[in-house]
Amino acid sequence: MNRTGVSAVADIALNNGVTVPQLGLGVFQVPPEEAQRVVEEALEVGYRHVDTAAAYVNEAGVGAALRASGLPRDEVFVTSKLRNGDQGYDEALRAYADTCERLGVDTLDLYLVHWPNPSAGRYVDSWRALERLHSEGTVRAVGVSNFLPTHLDDLAAATGLVPAVNQVELHPTFQQRDLVEDSRDRGIVVEAYSPLGQGADLDAPAVLAAARAHDATPAQVVLAWHLQRGHVVIPKSSRRDRLEENLAAAGLHLDDDEVDAITALERGHRIGGDPATFALSQIR
Repeated sequence: MNRTGVSAVADIALNNGVTVPQLGLGVFQVPPEEAQRVVEEALEVGYRHVDTAAAYVNEAGVGAALRASGLPRDEVFVTSKLRNGDQGYDEALRAYADTCERLGVDTLDLYLVHWPNPSAGRYVDSWRALERLHSEGTVRAVGVSNFLPTHLDDLAAATGLVPAVNQVELHPTFQQRDLVEDSRDRGIVVEAYSPLGQGADLDAPAVLAAARAHDATPAQVVLAWHLQRGHVVIPKSSRRDRLEENLAAAGLHLDDDEVDAITALERGHRIGGDPATFALSQIR
């Protein structure tokens, strides 16, 4: 395969008809002073989906890159997230306005409640605020991140709006299959963060074998696995060559045996916080 060429990225339809590019750029742990450069380079090589968050403290850099790119606003799908410290109905409304101001946009394509933060007991109130923003047309789609079935049950009992997306930690050694199935049964698209296991999943024999067979990088193989499993996926990189390689994974097709071998790597190996207890306000 072409390891550095730009491949066409498929769109996935959300439950309200909005479409999202299936492969995008995540900017978690991209320092604020580097965010503009990284996002500009990503847009130059062909990315049209960028995922940030208030808790990453780099929304301003993402917004500067959007403006510097010269691309029409409707050509780039932009996601941000409500941080734990801004949960609550009125607080979430203010936080969304602040996020749009930092990004320099009038409307986000997707806004997520970043964590349920159950110890605060405010995620239902936060979701009601996002439901209002969506009904007013201030945001094109709303969803959640790191929500377990019990949290999704609470939203369903309290409101009439089903999240469009549930963004969760998901990689070959931590697949959260029950949560993925539950989300999809509700009509919620699953989006994978830490899709490469922060690099830890790239040395698995099944991944390396597929990489050799397709003249691809291990990262491309894992990203292709995600795409063929139907996940939206947002790998992060600060290097232009890696940005290009990751994007080119959209042109790689694994055979069924290769997909099954990577799926068999499940180990229940969580890297990030546990949604049942995670309560930090800022993540950087």
